[in-house]
Amino acid sequence: MIGGSEKRTIVITDYDPQWPTRYQEHATRINQAVGSSALQIEHIGSTSVPGLGSKPIIDILLVVKDAANEEDYLPSLEAAGYVLRVREPDFDQHRMFRTPERDVHVHVFGKDSKEIARYLNFRDHLRRHDADRRNYEALKRELATRDWPHMDAYAAAKGEFIESIIAKARSPANH
Repeated sequence: MIGGSEKRTIVITDYDPQWPTRYQEHATRINQAVGSSALQIEHIGSTSVPGLGSKPIIDILLVVKDAANEEDYLPSLEAAGYVLRVREPDFDQHRMFRTPERDVHVHVFGKDSKEIARYLNFRDHLRRHDADRRNYEALKRELATRDWPHMDAYAAAKGEFIESIIAKARSPANH
């Protein structure tokens, strides 16, 4: 974590139909910045699921050939206004950039990362299954009422539920 952990108030807002538009604006900006280094750009996280209340932060997945090879994308993303916040070599070489306003997070993974499928399976399952989407929102709203030392603690508290959804998403019975 670059700059250390941050304590922030967790606020879950109702779904905003402008979130896909904001994603597309940033996806275009990212694609123009990194060019052919971008193998895939996806809207992920709660703002990518219609009808799901969320923190109003657009999460974007950027897939590159090799996330450890930062020279392929880091200078371009920084020039486009994104700030490197997280560098996790032990977590599939994950990098996370954000806007100075902290309203967009860009998660960078290499093309062979198992996390890509996990993010997309989670998103797609919640898009297709209303009950799971409602349960996830209820959990997030309940957790948002608690005092967290930092955002990672809030995210960790959702982990068991998220893992259960990813397991369901992999099951052929749920497609």
